[in-house]
Amino acid sequence: MFADVFLTVVASVSIYMLGFWLVSLAMRDVSIVDIGWGLGYVVVAWSARLLGESDGNPRATLQVALVTLWGLRLGLYLLNRNWGRDEDYRYAAMRRRVGPSYTWKSIYLVFGLQGVLILSVSLPIQAVQGLPSSIPLGPLDAWAVLLFGIGFYFEVVGDYQLTQFKANAENEGKVMDTGVWAWTRHPNYFGDALQWWALGLFAVSVPGAAWTLIGPAVMTFLLLRISGVHLLERGLRKRKPDYEAYAARTPTFIPRPPRKRES
Repeated sequence: MFADVFLTVVASVSIYMLGFWLVSLAMRDVSIVDIGWGLGYVVVAWSARLLGESDGNPRATLQVALVTLWGLRLGLYLLNRNWGRDEDYRYAAMRRRVGPSYTWKSIYLVFGLQGVLILSVSLPIQAVQGLPSSIPLGPLDAWAVLLFGIGFYFEVVGDYQLTQFKANAENEGKVMDTGVWAWTRHPNYFGDALQWWALGLFAVSVPGAAWTLIGPAVMTFLLLRISGVHLLERGLRKRKPDYEAYAARTPTFIPRPPRKRES
């Protein structure tokens, strides 16, 4: 039963986020929740796999491998990027706004909220890993792997190119507009969303699990309207004078071949 799998995952994610909250108290830095974001899905995948009924079928094995790859890569990337820095400005602003009670309120304002989002987005993972399915691998699974590969490329290459760009002091205040960043203004977010639709596609072949595609839909909404594109664009347009021209020639999200710059 899916309900049993879901309750197992809820318990695992609750323990996982509680642990991160305790670490944040010791560090006085709630930003570590970002590092735990990707790894949280690995916890979901393996909890559902070990305690569910998928019996290690090929589809479940393929999906858990891709989830693990995505989650570990993102977690290590954010750990390397954020370690040793001050608390992220978003959480620092929340800390000032809430006041002394933030220490305790962060358990639900930050860690609890992200735990709920992980549970929602990961629904297709829970379905594939936790439910029995005798349907063999087919064209949908091949499409899922292909889409995941494309998404992984855009996210990883986008993160790498931006890191290299920012490492050059001469680029301070400039707009990153080469490489995959010439194809879309947010290649890492596009790649992230595409990977989650790919992971969701695996669930379509599991009887009665197609509804779990609401998970990738939630992730896409978050990336476009909440913590990703919308928030970042607002700041970039204020800080970088060349951003308007870049935006005029480069799509916001879905990539297309670069346009020639106006001379």
